[in-house]
Amino acid sequence: MGERFTITDVEREKVLGNYFKQGLQGPLDVFPSKEKRKYIIAQEIIKQFEVDRIYVEKEINDKLATIYPDFATVRRFLIDYRFMARSVDGKEYWIEV
Repeated sequence: MGERFTITDVEREKVLGNYFKQGLQGPLDVFPSKEKRKYIIAQEIIKQFEVDRIYVEKEINDKLATIYPDFATVRRFLIDYRFMARSVDGKEYWIEV
């Protein structure tokens, strides 16, 4: 999962603070529209999943639903930007390394 954007620590902290108003363990207030901000948010969200573990879709959905109500949008972004991969049949998910 290589860097796709140049992101400074100050920028990361600002974005995370703006979108996770209750702190990083709380819910995401809004899923950003700008790609760079989405990427920063995804970098944080993916930390809540274990590498070398296979998840079923329900596990992914349940975890993402605690972060943001439209968990399908977040899940799709994680897949599209290769933070996470899924099997062809969509039943298994794992962290892309």
